[in-house]
Amino acid sequence: MRSLDDTIAPRRLGTSFRWLLGATWVSNIGDGFAIAAGPLLVASQTHDPLLVALAAFVQWTPPFLFGLWAGVLSDRMDRKVLVITVDLMRAVVVLVLVGTIVTDAVSIPVVLVALFLLGTAEVFVDNTAATLLPMIVHRDDLAIANARVQVGFITINQLVGPPIGAALFAAGTAYPFIGQVAVIVLSAMLTSRIVLPPHGRTADEKRPVRHDIVEGVRWTLHHAAVRTLVLTIFIFNITFGAAWSVLVLYALRRLGLGEVGFGLLTTCGAAGGLAGTLAYGWITRHVTLGNLMRIGLVIETLTHLALALTTVPWVAMAIFFVFGAHAFVWGTTSITVRQRAVPSRLQGRVGSVNLIGTYGGLVIGSGVGGLVARQWGVTGPFWFAFAGSALFVVLIWGQLRHIAHTDEAPVAG
Repeated sequence: MRSLDDTIAPRRLGTSFRWLLGATWVSNIGDGFAIAAGPLLVASQTHDPLLVALAAFVQWTPPFLFGLWAGVLSDRMDRKVLVITVDLMRAVVVLVLVGTIVTDAVSIPVVLVALFLLGTAEVFVDNTAATLLPMIVHRDDLAIANARVQVGFITINQLVGPPIGAALFAAGTAYPFIGQVAVIVLSAMLTSRIVLPPHGRTADEKRPVRHDIVEGVRWTLHHAAVRTLVLTIFIFNITFGAAWSVLVLYALRRLGLGEVGFGLLTTCGAAGGLAGTLAYGWITRHVTLGNLMRIGLVIETLTHLALALTTVPWVAMAIFFVFGAHAFVWGTTSITVRQRAVPSRLQGRVGSVNLIGTYGGLVIGSGVGGLVARQWGVTGPFWFAFAGSALFVVLIWGQLRHIAHTDEAPVAG
């Protein structure tokens, strides 16, 4: 009979995978706290929809600004050392934020600066961490390895973390951020135990940064499946970012939820994500990836419409459940296609191009969402998101045929 740890992390995936999985799950605890506590901290300082959206904007801008550079560094440097170093820097930023909270020196400018610095650090951590899995796990096991990571992400980061973070915030504003510092440090310690192979760069290989960036962008543009995924996430994150940038105000004003209730919205989305991830194997055996993407984008479009119409909390929670299933099915497909298709030496740079698409859309969307909410109220961004998503579905429908099967072999180069 298999032990619990072997069921969670099969032995064939290796010891380093177990350390990586542990580090990822631990880090997700603190990130889950911040998902709820961050917007609540902003909302405690201002009720201006534009300033609330600005908080999302400054946190989503760094990947757009520094993503390509982060990709080059992750392909040039020791990836493990890079993750640990930036994680410790991130812990220092959160610790300084805690200091401003406990001394009553916190303000909107302080929070915005902290969010920008944290967003910048996360560009380098997230982009580099995404390259570690395909280095230590055989490509044939990437699907199961990603599923294990996603299950932990959903249950801890999305399902457990936000309501605990909201409850901690209600008990004391600084508490969730103190907890975040502790788990970031613990995650860095676990990451230090991972053993990585070389990733394609020799010590005497010197090339301009611009050359490396161009190589990553060119590879992405010439690979149909990865190119389509980047294009799709960019387009749909414009509409998603517009709506989600004012989500905390939507929950508090439109639905009449309190701080803990806001955390429960995210929890419902995570519950849907868990269901979607657990059913992922069955889904991909019965639905082609192109059709899976099409169904998902229709679901996302209708999600914005339904949230714009409802004022009932339990209805909104049910909508979040369905949206969560779509989001995590999409995410698992996207990352598995990319990891299997991209050569190891290009993982960081191609991942950074995907990051630019992801956060470029969010940056544009958050700016639009703040302006629309100020002019037409907190439901305005959701109406914009519905109309924009419906138009984009029509425009991008044919391109989704390029989504390759996840068994595609890596392209040379």
